[in-house]
Amino acid sequence: MPAKTKVQDEQEAIRWLSEGKSYQWMVEKYLEKYNIQTTTSMWATFRHRKGLDLRITRDADLIPWEVKEEHRWQYPLVMLRFEARQRAGHELKKADRSRLDAWKAERESTETVVYYDPQTEDGFFYVPREASDTDLIREPIAALRRQSAIAASD
Repeated sequence: MPAKTKVQDEQEAIRWLSEGKSYQWMVEKYLEKYNIQTTTSMWATFRHRKGLDLRITRDADLIPWEVKEEHRWQYPLVMLRFEARQRAGHELKKADRSRLDAWKAERESTETVVYYDPQTEDGFFYVPREASDTDLIREPIAALRRQSAIAASD
């Protein structure tokens, strides 16, 4: 007997995911359309089982550090994630795009880049841009680069 599933139309669900609909949107839509209660984790599992791309865009060039848990939601890192999504061709929400544009304009006008020091309480800092800085960040010393970034460059 096949496993029982709450997903009524797999192609519809796959289309919604490919359109970038949030899991929360899908939870609400399923309740409205099918009167079926789902969860965000159910949709994440569905995505994984179908082998669909992850929602998170990883960019080892913009975020090359192994970031400590307590620093994971600091504003500079959130902005770098938005930039990574945009560079990967994903559409940002209008508010997020506006925040990112303003943040990048500030980096340019203040001639600063993002620096990460995991040994500090604040973690992320803006430091003056140097000639060696070619993007929005100060490249970390090799010991601080995340292992996946190092492996990817081999």
